[in-house]
Amino acid sequence: MLDALIVPLFVTTDLPPGAELAEFGELLAGTARVLGREGAGYEAFLAGKVFWLDRPVQPAQRPAAEEELRFAGMLGYLAASGPGHTTDEVVRDVRRAVGEAVAGRYGDVGVAPAVFAIRDQDVRERTPESALAIDLPGATPELVTATRSYL
Repeated sequence: MLDALIVPLFVTTDLPPGAELAEFGELLAGTARVLGREGAGYEAFLAGKVFWLDRPVQPAQRPAAEEELRFAGMLGYLAASGPGHTTDEVVRDVRRAVGEAVAGRYGDVGVAPAVFAIRDQDVRERTPESALAIDLPGATPELVTATRSYL
């Protein structure tokens, strides 16, 4: 069995109008395949669900403008391979990787994505039923098995 640290995560960011939720989820999952510094990196696997966190609109308000940024979120689990990782290090590595990937794909959206370690219970209780499942094939099978056992 592979030695892995499992970290429950919450990722949030603004996305430009027209961004697709499934594409955002694939970007997150693909970004989290190898983390850490080059040469000393480690394998990882991210699985979870993505969803829109749109602003509440009261009945008397107009809908959001078409050019307004949309707020997206992901709740899930990341498995980091190998011994010696701490939750803080893994979250820092994911934060850097996600920030670079979002900026590379969507450009400057005004603020860097937020990545937080959260409680396992929060992933289970706060993931909306309408959220889209994410993960990408091709990861280390042991990491996939370890992560999916939490979902």
